[in-house]
Amino acid sequence: MSNFEEKEYRIFEMFKKDWALVTAGNMDHFNSCTLGWGSLGTIWNRKGGSGSVVTVYVYPTRYTKEFLENSEEFTVCFFAEQYKKALGILGSKSGRDGDKVAEAGLTPIAVGNTVAYEEASMTLVCKKLYQNPMAKEGLADEIKEYYAASPAVYPHDENDEWHPHWAFIGEIMDVIEK
Repeated sequence: MSNFEEKEYRIFEMFKKDWALVTAGNMDHFNSCTLGWGSLGTIWNRKGGSGSVVTVYVYPTRYTKEFLENSEEFTVCFFAEQYKKALGILGSKSGRDGDKVAEAGLTPIAVGNTVAYEEASMTLVCKKLYQNPMAKEGLADEIKEYYAASPAVYPHDENDEWHPHWAFIGEIMDVIEK
């Protein structure tokens, strides 16, 4: 295991500026999606666990959500600027409809019991600790109003309802950096 907890990271910029991919599944069957939202922090410190976690937020209709729900491990990979186009493909297409990873030109690799990408500049290898849909009732009114009026961000269903993201919290087991 790397000494990732002793390093300094630009935690407020990583998801906002660098973009990332979350991936779950195994080399035989996996899916990834681009993340724009995420957080790093500490929760559930306990014996045998570091308490260092990443939280990712995935829209409920994303194919990757199904993989995250059914996997015990996942990765969060960050990429250099030159891979923005590839991440755009992975963020705009569904793995249900074809091989978007091949179209993006990225190279999947096995990492532990899950999948990451050879081209990633940094990969967080995570053990899932928590998953649950976010509840609209718990959101501040300004957030509810904004997203209710923003179907481009939160698509509305046939009843003109929008559904918040799912939150997945993973304990960071290792960080692979290039």
